Amino acid sequence: MIKRVNHMAIAVNNLDEALDVYNRLFGLKPEKIETVTDQRVRAATLPVGEGSEIELIQPLDTESGVAKFLEKRGEGIHHIAIEVDDIDQELKSLDEKGVPLIDKQARMGLAGRVAFLHPKATKGVLIELVQKV
Repeated sequence: MIKRVNHMAIAVNNLDEALDVYNRLFGLKPEKIETVTDQRVRAATLPVGEGSEIELIQPLDTESGVAKFLEKRGEGIHHIAIEVDDIDQELKSLDEKGVPLIDKQARMGLAGRVAFLHPKATKGVLIELVQKV
């Protein structure tokens, strides 16, 4: 069951510059900055309102998915993360419906247990399912 939008992720070329922009414009400060090795990104979360975040993601190398996204589309919204109660059940249900999944099993990410749906399933939008741990 969908609980809420957890975060919107924005792909950036330079995380430090982007953090400065969001701080100057909106007064947002990062709650955490981490390297997510398996996704090959450096990421920062900026709390917004009650329980939502903006996530800024910078690729660590030219071969990561985020680097390819930036090369093709430039900086901008990369994905929308939807928080769910039970990510394993959601993935099973979506798979049974024939929804194309990037991840058939959840893995640990910056927001908790995560899995991505293929953008073909959602009219070109990359959707990340998130289950807080």
